Amino acid sequence: MTAPLTLISSMATRQILNDLAADYERRTGQAVKVESVGGVDAAKRVQAGEAFDLVVLAANAIDQLATAGKTAGPRKDLVTSGVAVAVKAGAPRPAIDSEEAVKQAVRGAQSLAYSTGPSGVQLAKLFERWGIAAEIQPRIVTAPPGVPVGSLVAKGEVALGFQQLSEMLNLEGIDILGPLPDAIQIVTTFSGAVVATSSRVADARAVLEFMASPDAADAIRRQGMEPA
Repeated sequence: MTAPLTLISSMATRQILNDLAADYERRTGQAVKVESVGGVDAAKRVQAGEAFDLVVLAANAIDQLATAGKTAGPRKDLVTSGVAVAVKAGAPRPAIDSEEAVKQAVRGAQSLAYSTGPSGVQLAKLFERWGIAAEIQPRIVTAPPGVPVGSLVAKGEVALGFQQLSEMLNLEGIDILGPLPDAIQIVTTFSGAVVATSSRVADARAVLEFMASPDAADAIRRQGMEPA
């Protein structure tokens, strides 16, 4: 039996990659073992030369790995993902239907948290643009790498949470208020690449081709993302 291919990713794509890996194995007989960790940690492990066949991260992180010679061949864009907002189940639901409403929800929250990944960086820039970064800084709770913001919301440790919708969909104990309005929505493209240390480049490339194909589209949408 052929050994599983190994894939490392950030937490944002954990569920969809597991779903697609299972579908790929059903179709081809080739298993793909997915390990999902904090995005920064995943990139560091690939940078350090740890043996993987595939890596899936935000597109800019894949580009950085490529520049460092850690990937083989071009990246393959797989999915796009937007940011959603959540509160603890049963808590008051602030309006988030406009940029001003989100700003007021943030200012009124006793505590808030957002991803340490690319979307979190963009949110921090948004708060700076609004001129409220210093005001809300004491109330920001930083989720440890690999820990979903939604889990902190569910525990009542955070009143208002921002993270990729895909990371919130399957969490119990939260109410998802919806996506950020279009005017301030933050869309991240997650891409895959074959890792330079892989000895099975053709097999790994075939997995990426499947994950970017129309056959994967329905599964991707079920997890709150869109095909890239």
